[in-house]
Amino acid sequence: MTTAYSARVTAPIDDAKIERALVVAAHPDDADFGCAGTLAVWTAAGIEVTLLLVTRGEQGGLADADSDGMPALREAEQRAASARLGVSDVRFLDGFRDGWLEPTFELQHDIVRVIRDVRPQRILCQSPERWYDRLQASHPDHLAAGEATIRACYPAAENPFAWPELLDEGLAPWKVGEIWLMAHPHPTHAVDITDTFDRKVAALLEHSSQTGHREDLEHFLREWGVGVANRFGLGEGRIGEMFGVVRLNA
Repeated sequence: MTTAYSARVTAPIDDAKIERALVVAAHPDDADFGCAGTLAVWTAAGIEVTLLLVTRGEQGGLADADSDGMPALREAEQRAASARLGVSDVRFLDGFRDGWLEPTFELQHDIVRVIRDVRPQRILCQSPERWYDRLQASHPDHLAAGEATIRACYPAAENPFAWPELLDEGLAPWKVGEIWLMAHPHPTHAVDITDTFDRKVAALLEHSSQTGHREDLEHFLREWGVGVANRFGLGEGRIGEMFGVVRLNA
C-alpha cells in the first residue's frame, strides 16, 4: 500500500555501489532481530559492515539473571552473533545506560565520531518514530538511538564546524548517502532474506540470555518474515525484512 509518506521516498542505492555500511542500535540483539538477514546479504555481497551498540543492555535478561555480569555477557553474545553474519567490526560506546538513553549532544558526538571514522555510504538505525501498531519495537531507547543517529547523520557528520575537535583527531566531515530505518511505521523497502534466514536464527540463538527461553523463536521469526515478504510481493514462500529508506546525499 502506497502512502503519502512512502511516495516521497526514492529507491535505495544499489548494493553494488555500497562499500561500507554502519548499523547503530541501542542494545545487543536489536540489530539481529531487526536486520540480521539483511546484514548477511550485505556481507555476502562484499559490503563492510560495522555494528555500533550504544549500550551493553545491562537491563536485559530474565529475573534470575546475574545483573552484574550482564554487560560483559551481552557484549560477548553480540560479538558471537555478529560473527554468524560476517560482521567482525563490532563497537560499543561507553557512558550510556540501558533504559536511560536520550538523544543528547554527547550521544550525537560519539556517533558522529564513528561515522567519520567508518565513512559509510549507508547507515541503518532504529526508527525515531514510534510504531503504535507494534509498540514493543519502539522501546524508548530505540527511539532515542534512532533520533541521535539521524541528527548525527545530518548535519553534524558533514559539518566541519560541528565538534571541530574531531578534525584534530583526523576525522574529516563525511556525507552519508542514505539512511535505512528498522521498525519504521511506514516501511518502503524489503530485502529478501530467504537465503540468509538460517544465519539470522543462528545469530539470535547466540543471544542466549535473551532468547534461550524461547522455544518458538524460529517459528516467530519465520512467520514475521513471511508476512513481510507477502506485504512487499517478494513471492510465495519467501522471507523478508522491511525498512524505511531515506536518501540524504545521493
